[in-house]
Amino acid sequence: MAVRSDPGRSRAATIVLRRAHILDVASGELSPPRTIVARDGVIAEISDSTRTVPDAVEIDVEGQTVLPGLIDAHAHVTQASGDFNEILSWSPQYHAARTARVLHEMLLRGFTLVRDMGGADTGLARAVDERLVTGPRLKAGGPIFAPTGGHVLTKVCDGEVELRRALRAEFRDGADHAKLTLSGGVVSKMRLEALGFSDAEVLAAVDEARLAHRYIAAHVYTAEAVARALRLGVRTIEHGNLLDDECIRLFLERDAFYVPTLATYWAILSGVTGHGLDAAKRAAVEDIFERGLESLAKASVAGVRIGYGTDLHGEGLPLQLEEFRLRARVQEPLEVLRSATIVSAEIVGEAGRAGVVGEGGYADLIVVDGDPLSDIGVLADGRSLRLVLVDGDPVRPE
Repeated sequence: MAVRSDPGRSRAATIVLRRAHILDVASGELSPPRTIVARDGVIAEISDSTRTVPDAVEIDVEGQTVLPGLIDAHAHVTQASGDFNEILSWSPQYHAARTARVLHEMLLRGFTLVRDMGGADTGLARAVDERLVTGPRLKAGGPIFAPTGGHVLTKVCDGEVELRRALRAEFRDGADHAKLTLSGGVVSKMRLEALGFSDAEVLAAVDEARLAHRYIAAHVYTAEAVARALRLGVRTIEHGNLLDDECIRLFLERDAFYVPTLATYWAILSGVTGHGLDAAKRAAVEDIFERGLESLAKASVAGVRIGYGTDLHGEGLPLQLEEFRLRARVQEPLEVLRSATIVSAEIVGEAGRAGVVGEGGYADLIVVDGDPLSDIGVLADGRSLRLVLVDGDPVRPE
């Protein structure tokens, strides 16, 4: 069954899912058989009714589990290659075509909403919204912002005025958020422990986001960098593999979000992506990965609000669901599922609409064989996925 096969067309007919066992990701409870009616991209009704719905497409999901569509809160939809120099050589038209393919494949994995963390602009989000591109709902933040010498594939800004001007332009054009590199990284020339941007620059960025009713996300690794970002008003911490107790305290005190991205390191360690790293760098990645698991466990126990993110690109993109299995090493499956639904929905400003199966919410659902709470592999390997509903349109993964 295709989805949006006619670009720009109106939504599909009313969709009815019969005998749906709905997993409530807040409580972890599975409902008895229910009828779900989706109309105009919204869940119009959930009941035990068996009445006929006029002009509806009916789908029987007996014996399967219905969940909210998944959310990747740290994706790179424009990075279809792991070779960043190659990406820079692409023409805009070719880049757009490759990006459309990435979005479509994310949808086929069950992701009905993604937050792009560097590369996607509001034009791409508009194309998805206008149904010109088949893919998940898209929250775009424009380029990654970095100071001179910091990270890759970034927009370089130095000084408060330059940074404010750049952020104002992005927010004016509809960016949902902005991401700053406040430390070095795994594939960055900036040392991992180095700090990016001055305090004054970060405060200026946070102020611009506040004025636009948006928020700042930060690429950070070390405890020092995480704590500094949180003190300066950053709302979401990306990566954050080296947390300490002070970081945990600040997360809770500042009501901020933590978005680990374990899958990106796993892609390197498993040989799927390499980035040309030598043996010493690979050893450092292994340490970062293990420390990331420890930090995730610490944050989870403390009650930090944790989103689901993958940070994958190029050959690593097919590992987007592997994050479920990696996190399940230190978290219960329900906690991981909440990260990929209700918590990430809150991060992107869609609480109550995305990440839930409820009347008035988006008709963004997935249907799987099996129980993901007893076997995380139901989600992690993707083979149990039977149906995706996005904005009221059904698609069956091939």
